[in-house]
Amino acid sequence: MDQPDRPQPLSYGTYLCLAELLRCQHPESAKTAVPAHDELLFIITHQTYERWFKQIIHELDATLSILRGVPVPERDIGRALKHLERINIILRVVIGQIDILETMTPLDFLDFRDLLAPSSGFQSAQFRAIENKLGMQRARRLAYNNAAYETALPSAERATALAPEGEPSLFDRIDAWLARTPFVRFRQFDFWLAYRDNVQAMLARDEATIRASHAGNADALAVQLTSLGQTRAEFATVFDPARYEEARAAGRRRMSYEGFLAGLMITLYRDEPILQTPFRLLTALIEIDEALSLWRYRHLQMVGRMIGSKIGTGGSSGHEYLRRTVDAHRVFADLFNMSTYLLPSSSLPQLPPALRRKLLFVEEVEDRAAP
Repeated sequence: MDQPDRPQPLSYGTYLCLAELLRCQHPESAKTAVPAHDELLFIITHQTYERWFKQIIHELDATLSILRGVPVPERDIGRALKHLERINIILRVVIGQIDILETMTPLDFLDFRDLLAPSSGFQSAQFRAIENKLGMQRARRLAYNNAAYETALPSAERATALAPEGEPSLFDRIDAWLARTPFVRFRQFDFWLAYRDNVQAMLARDEATIRASHAGNADALAVQLTSLGQTRAEFATVFDPARYEEARAAGRRRMSYEGFLAGLMITLYRDEPILQTPFRLLTALIEIDEALSLWRYRHLQMVGRMIGSKIGTGGSSGHEYLRRTVDAHRVFADLFNMSTYLLPSSSLPQLPPALRRKLLFVEEVEDRAAP
């Protein structure tokens, strides 16, 4: 009697689909009389980018799922932080891949560059999905060839990039989570009144220093006092919800007022035990934004090195377009700029003992209460 076919034992190659994977590189120059040696490096590097983008999306989706809860269980914040920290490590690897790509010289690239048109890295639907999942606003996007970004994408890939626009982003989830923070307002202690008094004292000291340092230079004094006036105006938005909303309407703020206050409180009192993980979470978001800006900048430098001021293969202004995206496409600028509102630790309002106990972990409170 014939024995039924037994499944082959799982091997490294079959598990990773290596046969299919290693057949996915098809250099265009191989179809010509003079194959370009470095085109394989170019293909493998960009395919690796896309695989890391897939993992980043996987981590973002897990984070968004956690933050969907109302409220978000405290034990789950650590899980969300783990996903965000992994994204940051992946982004370091992604940035590092540019070092490998730059072993290709501009002349090496010219051997096959013209064969790539009209394809372009701008057509990465996964990267656009990452931006949208993070919270990139369509109104803040720079136009690509004077058209909406999705027009550059193949029609079959547009849904990948566009779908996250119709869902709450990571920015939305974080802002809502911060706005629900219970310790921003205290019945027994007016933190913001004390904070404002300390801010005013700090700015008064700054003004005295400026006047003493530039007493003999009217022009320099005027410049420094103007700058200090701008700082005062920035601080004023912290204490006046109406002024804060004016700044939001003008595009200078994006977070909700309550979300901003909570983020500032967490940043100011990051050493309180219960605030340490939230502070690390906000820091991870800033680092993601910073890493993406660094990746854009490194890409910008590489493109400038490779093609100078030539038009990109996708028809964009190449170097100039990338330069403008470095700062324009930040998502968590409100968190990045939070340091504007910080005070030296010695100037922070002292929290009442009863309030500080609420910011300890339960076990620590119980231990301190024990005889």
